[in-house]
Amino acid sequence: MSLNLSFYYISNYYMMLESLEYNEAIKYLEDNDYKYQIINFEPLLIKEFKENMIDRCYFCKKEMMSLIKNKALEEKYEVILDGQNIDDLKQYRPGSKAIKELNILSPLEELSFSKTDIRTYSQTLKIPAYNKPSNSCLATRFPYNTILTKEKLDAVAKAEAVIKSYNIKFCRARVHDDILRIEVNKEDFIKLNKEELINKLKLLGYNFITLDLEGYISSKFDKLLN
Repeated sequence: MSLNLSFYYISNYYMMLESLEYNEAIKYLEDNDYKYQIINFEPLLIKEFKENMIDRCYFCKKEMMSLIKNKALEEKYEVILDGQNIDDLKQYRPGSKAIKELNILSPLEELSFSKTDIRTYSQTLKIPAYNKPSNSCLATRFPYNTILTKEKLDAVAKAEAVIKSYNIKFCRARVHDDILRIEVNKEDFIKLNKEELINKLKLLGYNFITLDLEGYISSKFDKLLN
């Protein structure tokens, strides 16, 4: 059964990380006969994003959601929703301010849904991505105030794809100039001790491949702000 809703998906490799993410989203919408439109969006044209400023997320989210809101209003949709939840409020999320300014509703946050709650209900509803590892914008792989380019974002996306191909579920590839610092769960450390993997990563332009002994930590660059 088709719902009388439109799903606006931002066609943006840099925000949505990997082409696999994009393809899975489109497949889910089409398999369930949902209406959707693709809105092109280029964050590298936003100065604050390109310079990876501390509040880049605010400017990026403001531009992105403004495009969605304008398109929705053109088609007579009066309510725009996003997926923010209460766990997002515990982390540094400058984009949340943009959501509020645009009067976009966050029903999961308003109902005090946590990420665990969302996964539980998603599993009950047989949504295939219920146990998908969390992910984030590729800009989070770089220290703040680093100039971002398409080439840099492409390279780190490919690096994470290579790492995940070694049966690693959670990982982040953090870039410090020509150093690639890998974060994975500590039980996965042994999987990275392979010359083949190191050589593949070096072919992407990184001269030094390091393993972060603290393991995988979400939003690690943000934690350095405290």
